Amino acid sequence: MMRKIGIIGLGHVGSTVAHGLIAEGVADEYVFIDKNEGKVQAEALDFEDAKTNLANSYQITVNDYAALGDADVVISALGNIELQHNNPTHDRFVELSYNVEQVRQVAADLKQTDFSGVLVVITNPCDAIAALYQAETGYPKEKVIGTGTLLDTARMHRAVGKAFDVNPKSVAGYNLGEHGNSQFTAWSTVSLQGQPITKLAEEKGLDLAAIEQDSIVGGYTVFEGKGYTSYGIASAAIRLAKAVIQDAKVEMPVSHKRPEYGSYLSYPAVVGREGIVAYSQLDLTAEELSKLQNSADSIQSKFEEVVR
Repeated sequence: MMRKIGIIGLGHVGSTVAHGLIAEGVADEYVFIDKNEGKVQAEALDFEDAKTNLANSYQITVNDYAALGDADVVISALGNIELQHNNPTHDRFVELSYNVEQVRQVAADLKQTDFSGVLVVITNPCDAIAALYQAETGYPKEKVIGTGTLLDTARMHRAVGKAFDVNPKSVAGYNLGEHGNSQFTAWSTVSLQGQPITKLAEEKGLDLAAIEQDSIVGGYTVFEGKGYTSYGIASAAIRLAKAVIQDAKVEMPVSHKRPEYGSYLSYPAVVGREGIVAYSQLDLTAEELSKLQNSADSIQSKFEEVVR
């Protein structure tokens, strides 16, 4: 069976996602879509030039929505990163007004196709945009998933790994809520070497609040240094797309519509071929539950301000 992935938006992030997917041989066919015809054609040609030196074979179609009809995954990477420049709050909702109109057009175009796979949303603000895509397309909520705090969790793993001098892959646990300013690290879920991180931090005299701040500031440091982020978010999107294509049924903290909140937000869920195939349930502290509710309320209120 041929595996096909569509990428809508071939900017810094979309092209990095494409490179990672192609280099790993995740799919056999790719569909690149972007309003900037010159840019998207250039990306496609650049990948054609890479074929001889890559291990995997692949086909690329450009700016043909109909070609998405039999795609397994479509990734929304559209956006306007320029809106984040000179934004001291680093609030991803600064992009919402611009992206709403783009998303509505993409959703309308998608509805004209036979696409029935999983829609992966990178476009910021990720949670609100995932909700908008689901509302505009009418796709099952399980099949519209945002990368959410999959990236923020990785950043937290990096910060914890650095503090304890271990590989980030050795760290378990999650950042939850909004992929944005109201997110938080659920320390009750974080462990290392089979031990709760709270116990280990106390033994070593480490400040968890400082580690959490390190994980949050890291993204800003990357953005301020090169004007955008790409590798971290692309890796998260690729991992999510692979979970779908491989029917991996793996648990990861992604943005999806949680029944108890009636809102898109990040919380662990099991991801497979049909999207969200099982809902996880964490045993959070009262403080963490309060933070999660606050995050859900923040996402919903900002969403309603712009999306009417």
